[in-house]
Amino acid sequence: MYTQAMDIPSGDREASENSDAAYEAEFDAKLARGDFIEPKDWMPERYRKTLIRQISQHAHSEIVGMLPEGGWITRAPTLERKCILLAKVQDEAGHGMYLYSAAETLGVSRDDLIEALHSGKAKYSSIFNYPTKTWADIGVVGWLVDGAAIMNQIPLTRCSYGPYARAMVRVCKEESFHQRQGYDLLLTLMKGSTDQRAMVQDAVNRWWWPSLMMFGPHDSESTNSGDSMKWGIKRISNDDLRQKFVDATVPQAKLLGVTLPDPDLKWNPARGEAGHWDFGPIDWSEFWSVVNGHGECNAERLADRIKAWDDGAWVREAALAHTQKRRHRDCVAA
Repeated sequence: MYTQAMDIPSGDREASENSDAAYEAEFDAKLARGDFIEPKDWMPERYRKTLIRQISQHAHSEIVGMLPEGGWITRAPTLERKCILLAKVQDEAGHGMYLYSAAETLGVSRDDLIEALHSGKAKYSSIFNYPTKTWADIGVVGWLVDGAAIMNQIPLTRCSYGPYARAMVRVCKEESFHQRQGYDLLLTLMKGSTDQRAMVQDAVNRWWWPSLMMFGPHDSESTNSGDSMKWGIKRISNDDLRQKFVDATVPQAKLLGVTLPDPDLKWNPARGEAGHWDFGPIDWSEFWSVVNGHGECNAERLADRIKAWDDGAWVREAALAHTQKRRHRDCVAA
């Protein structure tokens, strides 16, 4: 008796299928023209779910990414450096809010997204599960981590989903300042004492390979890249982005005066039209170990996020009460 209620007359089913086919054809035509897909437009369910996964993971990464640097605000060596770092961490919070807002346009609740993060169901960038052990780490995070983020994010300004693409325009502008801040910090240290230069080199040694892992697994092993490329969510492959990052970063390292910890790193003029830097194999076992929760700081990062959420409950409650009070007052006045 229950299945009978689920039966659909064949004519209705055919009409539904024809309607979906027409909508999908229109969707494909928009992608072919390079038009943005907007929240009220029809979209395949897999496209919507792929966007929710990617945008929410990006938002989580921005929020968790505040933690490795936030602990250094009070320990920064000068008032100027404190102000710079404080502004940077504030920017990261703003990026997370933009991205949660973009995800909400796809019909998902922000509370549900945050609950998925706190429960461990949702992922964030593995790079933020490494510790910032010294002040030089803050500079290297700005130079390498934010540099890799920019390389990943600039193509997203041309993402096929309008709200995501527009949010990324501002994010990329601010991230470019973060990278410059990090590089400037390292330049200052490299002009200092022998111990300061050694501190920079040690930080580079620890962060180089995790930064290359930020671009994700090889294209042949990435389960989501195919659909993302087809739908215009992603414009450049993981391996191509990683290569662009290495090619851009090696000259910066030389100018800085540090050695990148890769004995296989060498210029290959025969690769491509202009040549590329060859680099050694990445330890993907480390990457997957960190992604699956076994990194040095996984438990600490998640515990800190949950504590911050719980400690801020009164602020959210007060803001909600204030909003409701204003709405009631406006209704009475009307």
